[in-house]
Amino acid sequence: MKIAIGNDHAAVEMKNALIPYLETKGHTVINFGTDSEESCDYPEYGEKVALAVKEKQADCGVLICGTGVGISLAANKVPGIRAAVCSEPTTARLVKAHNDANIIAFGARIVGLETAKDILDAYLSSEFEGDKNPRHKKRVDMITELEKKYN
Repeated sequence: MKIAIGNDHAAVEMKNALIPYLETKGHTVINFGTDSEESCDYPEYGEKVALAVKEKQADCGVLICGTGVGISLAANKVPGIRAAVCSEPTTARLVKAHNDANIIAFGARIVGLETAKDILDAYLSSEFEGDKNPRHKKRVDMITELEKKYN
């Protein structure tokens, strides 16, 4: 799987640990994040990853900032993106299975490295259940319609 990853200054260390972790699992990782711990603006990196996912340069995205919230808000402004913040594996599995989230986000100041790995494993091993459970597809379609309505 091809994964786009992006981060701000708060998450450089975590990103640098997660890239080789993902690569050892056979994934190709495209780094759109900063490699500097000097203060920067997370919306830039949220947008870069969101565009990579939208334009099919990557199968999905991973975003990391201090909390995961700001960078995911930026990504969600790109039409077609469903970025979800997760702080534990169960939610990570469900945002993929029920909401077809194409980007996962978490906070380097909120979760530790081992929890971040567990979140990624849960998310990446899940699949959207829209074919098995039509209510999930219906709801994702409703989100897409809202996006069209207000763009």
